[in-house]
Amino acid sequence: MNFEPIRIKLLVLFYLNIVFVRVVLPCSVEEYQVGQLFSVAEASKNNTGGGEGIEVLKNEPYQHEGEQGQYTHKIYHLQSKVPGFIKMFAPEGSLVVHERAWNAYPYCRTVITNEYMKDDFFVKIETWHKPDLGEQENVHGLDADTWKDVEVVHIDIGDRTQVSDDDYKPDEDPALFKSLKTDRGPLGPDWKRELANNEDCPHMCAYKLVTVKFRWWGLQGRVEKFIQKIRQKGTVRGMTVGDE
Repeated sequence: MNFEPIRIKLLVLFYLNIVFVRVVLPCSVEEYQVGQLFSVAEASKNNTGGGEGIEVLKNEPYQHEGEQGQYTHKIYHLQSKVPGFIKMFAPEGSLVVHERAWNAYPYCRTVITNEYMKDDFFVKIETWHKPDLGEQENVHGLDADTWKDVEVVHIDIGDRTQVSDDDYKPDEDPALFKSLKTDRGPLGPDWKRELANNEDCPHMCAYKLVTVKFRWWGLQGRVEKFIQKIRQKGTVRGMTVGDE
């Protein structure tokens, strides 16, 4: 008996996609925290009503094993947010996801699940915000075997080509935006090199580890790429808002 097709199918069914993202920013870790809180509030405000959007079930302080911060549990209704190929297969109620987030800034962890798919789906985003220029490797402490298979992505917030035309907004483009409060921006083609040589401008890096599991035969590859695209879009946008 030829077991090769069975082996290949199992590999796909239990596939995990792990991406390590570096995002260098011309601001301090403390300044970014303000922008992060603002962007979360704006996202919640702009995604409510009409039977869709965001429900906040919990928003409370937490403390666990020496880690303390703010815990939130939200429900996202995504009927109008997902691509058509998912809607074709999605049963009623399956386009509702739960987001549980532990914000112990400068470390944050978010886990997204779906009650319909249970253990067959999750997205986990772990972020360290560090006062450096993105030189660190494996800041989340993965074991060597896992780390060697991780895809490393560098997001340049000043690179217009990293944002699709549908998502692009000129007023959120760091290559065009200038902060009147901080006198920073707009970012030119060599902004990272200039930032490294500018002692008067703070800097930081958001190190994001994104793990996606989607166990649905025939669709998991497309869905994982779609989710990673959404996370990248949210990351880029989060770097530009909140500095009015």
